[in-house]
Amino acid sequence: MRRCRAWLGASRAGVAFRCDPAARFFRLRLVSGKRRFQNPVSGPGPVVSDPAHPYFSNQSGRQPTDRVADLSNPILKDWVLERLRKSNQETLSGKVPYSPRETCHLAGVPAFDVFSRLRPVYFLQTPKEVTIINEGDQQARHVYLNVPHSKNLKPSWYGESVGHYENADTLVIDTIAMNDKTNVDNYLTPHTTELHVVERFKLMEDGKTLQLSITVEDPGAFNMQWGARQTYRRLAQDKMQEAVCAENNVDFFGHGYVPVPQADKPDF
Repeated sequence: MRRCRAWLGASRAGVAFRCDPAARFFRLRLVSGKRRFQNPVSGPGPVVSDPAHPYFSNQSGRQPTDRVADLSNPILKDWVLERLRKSNQETLSGKVPYSPRETCHLAGVPAFDVFSRLRPVYFLQTPKEVTIINEGDQQARHVYLNVPHSKNLKPSWYGESVGHYENADTLVIDTIAMNDKTNVDNYLTPHTTELHVVERFKLMEDGKTLQLSITVEDPGAFNMQWGARQTYRRLAQDKMQEAVCAENNVDFFGHGYVPVPQADKPDF
């Protein structure tokens, strides 16, 4: 069967998602170049940096810092607030914070949308499924099109994602059944297995950018529904590079790093 890759194609209505066997990957990168969510247009938003401790990456031209969460966000349940307070204290004391990208762990949703700052994201479409691949560690999500959620789902790292297209320019993805081993962002904001995430990827600027609007609900972790945004820029087509997560990421100096995942037994 010939594969049908997600592509930006012309239509009478302008630029639209198309299914074309001859098309290449739809390749994008975060416009902001930052592994954090943008605030929504209105309403409660995501956890951001504590104003007293701004975050600077190692590509900012300034002394790099680690993320310290702003604890004044009203979305946070008390236990989440205390978890973040502890993470902040550890970071400010000099401990290197956990990062799924740096320790080869799965990101989960919606943290997948802030998983890496520089590596591009690819969309691959077949008639029944969209696969979204982050070039960093080749982490992949599978979105099953035009079907309801399965019954009696067992929680997993990426849960179950189902999706559909709206108005030829928007991909809507609904994700449930995630385990509680991931965080929703890079500030280490935890969640429960009740997490429900809806992502809306909308083509903008004649297909030059992709605007992502995210809605997050989790009555076990958050006091209210909250939203976030991301903006991706379309890149020139190129081969996907192999970006395997670093091996031997061992805590030689006793800084308390989270170890990389290790299998209990070999696969062969």
